[in-house]
Amino acid sequence: MNQANRNNTADRLTAVVANSLDTPAKTQEFARQAYQSRTQFHRLFRSVIEETPAAMRRRLLLERAAYQLGHTGASITEVALDANYGSLEAFTRAFRKAFRTSPSIYRRMRDSHFHLAAPNSIHFFAPASSTTGSSTQGENDMDLFDRFAGNDSWHTQRLLEYAGTLTDEQLDRPLPTVIELLPWREQNKTLRQLLENIIFTKEVWTAALSGAEMDMNGAPQSQRSPKAMLQRLEKTDAELHRILGDIRNRSSWDDTFVDALCEPAETFTYGGVFAHIMTFNAHRRLMALDALRQLGVQTEGFGDPMEYEESVAPWNQLVAHKAP
Repeated sequence: MNQANRNNTADRLTAVVANSLDTPAKTQEFARQAYQSRTQFHRLFRSVIEETPAAMRRRLLLERAAYQLGHTGASITEVALDANYGSLEAFTRAFRKAFRTSPSIYRRMRDSHFHLAAPNSIHFFAPASSTTGSSTQGENDMDLFDRFAGNDSWHTQRLLEYAGTLTDEQLDRPLPTVIELLPWREQNKTLRQLLENIIFTKEVWTAALSGAEMDMNGAPQSQRSPKAMLQRLEKTDAELHRILGDIRNRSSWDDTFVDALCEPAETFTYGGVFAHIMTFNAHRRLMALDALRQLGVQTEGFGDPMEYEESVAPWNQLVAHKAP
């Protein structure tokens, strides 16, 4: 097959899959549209496109989902359904594996990058997308709120994923060293307790900022596994970042609110609360990181915001795409 014929074949096969994103199409249907048997279509597709039809379709659907999260007001559930996932949990799991962060955190980052690594440079082509692979200076800027809040969520997520590889005995094993620095008492003698304190802190302040009720006894034991805490993190982060993001956008960090969960009720500034959460959760995260290493887990990094910035910065992840 000469290069011209190969290019024409690639365009034709690509179109078959790219035009199927809004239908529950299967390989058999792809083959029918290409006027070939299923076996012939699959073999030709892999030879020319260097990717299976199913893998390419899943990738394009995730790229489209990432675009929708960053550029539309559709809810995460709507985006998940549009990507042909039967549940929000399944979509979140697939999205996190592909983009190394949860859909809620990705949306909050306002990341314009939505292409995944591909062997063929064929990607979801969004409306008004640039075909040059370049980005406009300033369109991906992150301010200090983005960096601090994003890093806290991102690093906590990684800690919980590491913790998910441990047994209950390891999670509840007393730590050999415990640093008591906080002016209030909290249980931090095991890794599970450290991680629970990170999530609970965010849940408490989310409730205080939104005026919602909160059980100050904390979550039941059934909600303290790494998997359950990860789900709680994503839920409370979505609301907390929405509230604080709105405060940031209004430049209202010095405004005050009444925390009715305190006894007696107390008044705080929004900026003070945000700095409080980031400061003490950073302390807990570093203790949890040390605990993981003491338990033999091979971890990466130190929870440094610069690690988070390097991981998510779209200007370091530009991938050229093929124009239709």
